Amino acid sequence: MRRSNASPADEPARGNFTPPPRAATSPADVPVEPPVKSGSTSRFSPRNWRVPTRLNAILLVPALVGLVMGGFQVKGSVDTWNEAKDAEQIARVVQAASEYSQALLNERDLTAEPLLNGQTKDAKVLAAYAATTAAKENFDKVVQDLPENQGMERRLELFRTEEPKLTDVRQTAYQAGIESPKKNPPTSFGPIPTEEGYVTVQHYLMQFANELGLGTGNVTSYGRMVYAIQLAKAANSLQRSVGTHLLVRPSADENTRKAQLVAFSSYAYLEEIAIGEYVAAGTEEDVTRLKTVMGKKAEEGAAKLAEAKGAAEQAGTPFKSPPVSPINKSILTGMTEAIASGDPKKKVIDGGTTPAAWQFAATSKFDGYHEIEKELLEKAVNDAVAVSDDARTDAITNGAIVVVALLAAFILAGMMARQMGRAMSRLRTGAFDIAEQRLPSLVDQLSRTDPGKVDTRVQPIPIDSQDEIGEVARAFDQVHREAVRLAAEQALLRGNVNAIFTNLSMRNQSLIEGQLTLITDLENNEADPDQLENLFRLDHLATRMRRNGENLLILAGEEPGRRWDQPVPLVDVLRAASSEVEQYERIELSGVSEAEIHGQAVTDLVHLLAELLENATT
Repeated sequence: MRRSNASPADEPARGNFTPPPRAATSPADVPVEPPVKSGSTSRFSPRNWRVPTRLNAILLVPALVGLVMGGFQVKGSVDTWNEAKDAEQIARVVQAASEYSQALLNERDLTAEPLLNGQTKDAKVLAAYAATTAAKENFDKVVQDLPENQGMERRLELFRTEEPKLTDVRQTAYQAGIESPKKNPPTSFGPIPTEEGYVTVQHYLMQFANELGLGTGNVTSYGRMVYAIQLAKAANSLQRSVGTHLLVRPSADENTRKAQLVAFSSYAYLEEIAIGEYVAAGTEEDVTRLKTVMGKKAEEGAAKLAEAKGAAEQAGTPFKSPPVSPINKSILTGMTEAIASGDPKKKVIDGGTTPAAWQFAATSKFDGYHEIEKELLEKAVNDAVAVSDDARTDAITNGAIVVVALLAAFILAGMMARQMGRAMSRLRTGAFDIAEQRLPSLVDQLSRTDPGKVDTRVQPIPIDSQDEIGEVARAFDQVHREAVRLAAEQALLRGNVNAIFTNLSMRNQSLIEGQLTLITDLENNEADPDQLENLFRLDHLATRMRRNGENLLILAGEEPGRRWDQPVPLVDVLRAASSEVEQYERIELSGVSEAEIHGQAVTDLVHLLAELLENATT
């Protein structure tokens, strides 16, 4: 078979070769082992939570603990506040009850002399009744706000049961030999029943003092101490009342008179017991204060008696000084001993123990007890108010601290979570951008262009913090630089290999072209058929060698040197491709259309068909 260098048959085929590997353009091109699943994949599992969610979850536990502990603290302050407010109200109720009790005692004692003399419309009687009515109205107003307290409610109920009896006591006060038709059996009224009738009502008012305690310096016994001073005052008041009765109108019945004297002495003894209870329940300061006040009131009583004596002397009225106790040099004690002696009324009065002098001395002591009682109750109210104010301040302060602390914690955690979340998001975005865009694009440029013409500088991920996230970003930048360096070295190596292939191919092509030219000359000058056959075989072998040499150019990324500018018939393209196959004699061409192939595609098509035919005939 004769070959010509001017026909498409002379175009060498590209041979049986494997295309060169291309650079990876996406992470999917590189096989990666899937991560080993060692835990839950549910998005509700804590291991799959986002970083901000984890930070908030970590903060949630101490925040809840702080909220609970702060809530207990605030609740304790609020409870103390409520207890202090209740204690304050109880103290005010006890104050009102004390004033009511004071008015009842004064009513009984100050009205004794005029009522014993039958002067029911006396100014002292009307003033005492008015003072008691005013104290009652104030007490009724205060108890409307009585806090929920079983002890106070029970005492108030007992008092309300006895209070209506005051009307009957007033109607028959100090009236001897009168029987009440409302009683069954009838009860006689007189001086002693009058005194005891007032005690029945007034005693329940004193019992309110036992509910005191919170906010005072002596919590366990404060109410006991107030009750003791009230009891001492009540006992002194009974002495004042019974003494006045014995000095103004002693009972004509000897047994009744003796009963009055026994009661008079008993009340003095009761007063001593009450003072002993006060001393036991109070502090040293309380005892000192009692002594100071009672000494002052005793001096005031003596001063009033001195004024009365001076006034009597100026008026020319005889005035007998009251007796003085030889034991404690007390005028009140001297008059008490004179009344308790049981001497007739005239003898006692002639000795200087007159109703007026007795009222001066006994009332001074009574006022002293009331002053102590008033100070104690005011202290109880003030201390309860102070505790209430402190508890309210603590509740507000603790509540504000808890709220501010929780808000600050959540704001700080939110800021930190937001900052870390943003940093992680930038790190994630930068990593994916490098893995999916920048690195594949750079590798593709390196595979297509001279590495020296490609900008291989690595732009770092925009995270400049010094924490672990910043360190991960720097580590990823280092990985990015290393990948770019390896890609550039690979591209440079590939360029060098291509240059070697191109150089070798061009040299071989030059030698093969010379060999083909020589063989063609030999074929033209050879007449021996056998030798010509051998030359044809040698020519065909050289043609196949030229095709394989051009394959090196393909591997090196170069284009074959020869191209056709004019269209070439398809049948010539097929003949050129079959001529480059080893077993070309097995190929038959038939039914080929009269189409023409564009000149620029002829070389590539010849190589492609030659490879296909080579594969088919092998």
